[in-house]
Amino acid sequence: MTGTGLIADIGGTNARFALVAPGGHDALDPQVFHCADFACPTDAARAYLNRVAPNDPPTRGAFAVASPVLGDEVAMTNHVWRFSIDAVRDELGLDRLDVVNDFTAVALSIPLLSRADMISVGGGIADPTAPIAVLGPGTGLGVAALVPTPNGFLPIPTEGGHVTIAAADDHEAQVIAWLRSRFGHVSAERVLSGPGLVNLHCALRGLSGLGEEAVTPAELSRRALSGEPLAREALDMFFAMLGTVAGNLALSLGARGGVVIAGGIVPQLLPAFMASGFRRRFEEKGRFDGYLSAIPVQVAIHPYPAFVGLAGLIDC
Repeated sequence: MTGTGLIADIGGTNARFALVAPGGHDALDPQVFHCADFACPTDAARAYLNRVAPNDPPTRGAFAVASPVLGDEVAMTNHVWRFSIDAVRDELGLDRLDVVNDFTAVALSIPLLSRADMISVGGGIADPTAPIAVLGPGTGLGVAALVPTPNGFLPIPTEGGHVTIAAADDHEAQVIAWLRSRFGHVSAERVLSGPGLVNLHCALRGLSGLGEEAVTPAELSRRALSGEPLAREALDMFFAMLGTVAGNLALSLGARGGVVIAGGIVPQLLPAFMASGFRRRFEEKGRFDGYLSAIPVQVAIHPYPAFVGLAGLIDC
């Protein structure tokens, strides 16, 4: 790469920006901005550049966005931003701007992360010739895959967070039925995201004959960790359902190369996650219990995994 690079990981809540030096792979001067404070990604990027004031203005850009990228026009799934890739490139004075799905960027980071960036959650040894599944709850639920090729791993973007959630027992079926009465279709993201944790808590309260309660995902997590019964039940169900979805994804992809859990939620709740029923539910697939028990699962704890993938992309 010639010239400074501008990278951005844009989610439904925050937009994270950093710079990449010419020929470098490290994210420099990372900063976080609230999407709601800006009318568009161009304004957020300009605020970042004004704050860090690089000596060499960026000439290349690589942005990851929490939405499908199907052409020049991008509409955020969990935020109001809509923008033209070409327009943002021109407004920022970039020679080139690549925009990919956020979990495509996370997937690209997986082969580049160190052992210190990963926490094992059981399983055997990864098959280097098999696909890797990547998923993670945050503001939404991101899902992607890596497929090995003779030229390295090929990232496969997906919208797997919007598959229909399945119940593993009668109690979960009641919770999903309650949510279906409110939302119609109940996707995995409806329960496996920050707002999804709130939805689970709301459903459990409703099934217990209690009224609705306004609570944020952060507050609900704090209450769960302090032992509040319904909050704890919601968090336990969240981790168990994540295990079911991760196991389904591993079977669908043949992900004997491993499963990686990323996103903003699990790394922040790691002790509770490690003690949860996630791994048991990941493996509970009847005749394929043994198949799944051999698949390693890891949690990516790098603070900015998408930056790692974007830095590699911008140097292509």
